[in-house]
Amino acid sequence: MPIAVINIIEGRTQQQKHALIHEITEAIVRAIDTPPENVRVIINDMPKDNFGIGGLSVTQLGR
Repeated sequence: MPIAVINIIEGRTQQQKHALIHEITEAIVRAIDTPPENVRVIINDMPKDNFGIGGLSVTQLGR
């Protein structure tokens, strides 16, 4: 059973997350020829203060 763990910064809509789950599932199905019902996708929706780039949080960077 393949499991994909995706870390994204907060702010995406439910619709965008549903689309992401669908597209990742389809990519895994194509890549390793597994049934979609075997694929698991976990999205970790991270607060902007919990992700840093170049020593600053995403919040500090204004993103």
